[in-house]
Amino acid sequence: MAFQVSPGVQVREIDVTNVVPAVSSSIGAFAGEFSWGPVDEVRTITSEKELVGVFGEPKEAGSDGYNTVLGKKEHFYSAANFLKYGNNLKVVRASNGINAGSTGEMLNASTGSAGLLIKNSTHYYESNYHTGSAAGSVGLFAARCAGSLGNSLRVSMCAGANAYVQSNVTTINDGAMSIGHETITVADGTKFVVGDIITFAGSAFRYKISAISSNDITFHLESDKSQKLQVVPANGANISREWEFAGSFTKAPGSSPDAVANSSSLDEVHVIVVDEDGKITGIPGEILEVFEGLSMASDAKDSEGNSNYYVDKIRYNSNYIFWTNHDNSALSEAGNTFAAAGTAFDTHDLPLGGNLTNGADGYPLSSGAKNTANSSFFGDAETQDVDFLIAGPLDGYSSGAVVSTLAEATTQANNLIAICEARKDCMAVISPRKADCVNNSGAEAVDIITFAETLSSSSYAVMDSAWCYQYDKYTDNYCYVPGCSHTAGLMARTDNDRDAWFSPAGFNRGQILGITKLSFNPNQAERDALYRKRVNPLVTFPGQGTVLFGDKTLLSSASAFDRINVRRLFIVMEKAIATAAKFQLFEFNDAFTRAQFRATIEPFLRQVKGRRGIVDFQVVCDDTNNPQSVVDANQFQASIFVKPNRSINFITLNFVAARSGVEFEEVYGATNTQYGN
Repeated sequence: MAFQVSPGVQVREIDVTNVVPAVSSSIGAFAGEFSWGPVDEVRTITSEKELVGVFGEPKEAGSDGYNTVLGKKEHFYSAANFLKYGNNLKVVRASNGINAGSTGEMLNASTGSAGLLIKNSTHYYESNYHTGSAAGSVGLFAARCAGSLGNSLRVSMCAGANAYVQSNVTTINDGAMSIGHETITVADGTKFVVGDIITFAGSAFRYKISAISSNDITFHLESDKSQKLQVVPANGANISREWEFAGSFTKAPGSSPDAVANSSSLDEVHVIVVDEDGKITGIPGEILEVFEGLSMASDAKDSEGNSNYYVDKIRYNSNYIFWTNHDNSALSEAGNTFAAAGTAFDTHDLPLGGNLTNGADGYPLSSGAKNTANSSFFGDAETQDVDFLIAGPLDGYSSGAVVSTLAEATTQANNLIAICEARKDCMAVISPRKADCVNNSGAEAVDIITFAETLSSSSYAVMDSAWCYQYDKYTDNYCYVPGCSHTAGLMARTDNDRDAWFSPAGFNRGQILGITKLSFNPNQAERDALYRKRVNPLVTFPGQGTVLFGDKTLLSSASAFDRINVRRLFIVMEKAIATAAKFQLFEFNDAFTRAQFRATIEPFLRQVKGRRGIVDFQVVCDDTNNPQSVVDANQFQASIFVKPNRSINFITLNFVAARSGVEFEEVYGATNTQYGN
């Protein structure tokens, strides 16, 4: 503010109302295998229904040509089980790399003769697929996501009024017809495509074409696949055709309002996407998407001023397909614009598209692919805000076989721990190897401990003791799933119901949901052995359910940070206070700024204390830790001292029998001395 020269009043505002902002404490993260969905892209999922919608249902092992060894159930339910407790999970569908065409690579199905790999919408654009430069013979359309599930899709495009409906396109050339025949010969079979609805002159019956071989057309009654020719038409009679999906649209494609406004015409196309085999919806032939009145013009706009170009519309609005190439006879890239007023666009006499084929799931994920995905997508705290990294199954795939060795599991688990140690704002949640706790009767505790001893000491990691047996409603079967998704979910639920600094274990907050049994239910001696090695037992108590019965971190040294609640307390405090401290950047390091900082932080800490997270605290931010040398170095220092609350792990109940006539105070003193209290 400028200095005043003459008398007057100046008004200024100083904002000292800064508060510590709320921070996330219940966001999960998981990178794994799925049957559908974008690849190498983080998607936030809020429910199991949304998980299925984006990444597909779980699949049985061996349900396709590539994924013959390892099913995707363990990965799917590692995500789905977390969502039983929390509603914020960041999911990545990982891949083994980009090697389209190589054996075992995941591929997108297409309408052409070859599959291709389009990871996600960004990859589609950056690889110039939106310009029609897809590599290989991939046809007009490709499945939006890689995987064999795309082979269930069919796409049909109607690019002209004749393709929509056309009368008297050719004649019958078959004198051997009779009632019940399913094949007739016509003068010109090129006038039809499979799926067309045809009628014969003089008959009201509508038939659907199921196959075409030269001039021989195979068909059935539109309303009943079992019924064939109902009335014998005259040889030489005219045949009319109709696009099989005409009933899903209000009119034939013609001229869009934008085309008319630009003195152009005949630019409209209709596109429909169908679940031909029923593998997506469970209903063969179910219509998935309808796009009406799209434009062949790259500069076309809809009524809201957005692009109406069919390539763009499909790219931004379809959940199932990408456009990959123009049809040379009608939809070529050259000149498809309104720029030259009066353009009459080419139309097509038959529908385009067809069934999508050559989609593949690819081989199961290698250990390296899992590690890369977790490091790439969840390794940077500034890029992704997460609170739990869920390990899922700790196995990999190499040279045609599943690799589930101790070394394999250790590498994956320690990679997650290293990520969390570097971030300092989240926790890795780990379960034992499947081989350690499933069908390993009598040796479970020893093998689980052996694995635990290979893991890095860290307060940013938690390990439980079992896999969980649960019903899979999608395949009407049962499967084992790592318990870590439940353990992470319990922490998320605790955050939502109480606070992050409450223990997620025990009968109040540690109840496991939706499982039939544990792979390993440790007895007291086994629980003692596990707990000494930093493993939190999952335990089923008769009549009381299954609970997380421990709250240790993987920190090997004795410390307050060897407990989940303390580590979570500090994560929340550090995230929140660090976020608030950012607003001190580029201010002056003087008494005013320090006082403002204390005034911001202390109410937050009082709130944490009031909510039982800490017993006491003190904030030091003054000349003692900001001497002139610190100020001259453009630094700002504050020390926050806290006494964390501790969870109860051990309860001792002393029941004392006393003689009549003895005062309880006298007995109490004696027993305290006896038991060292």
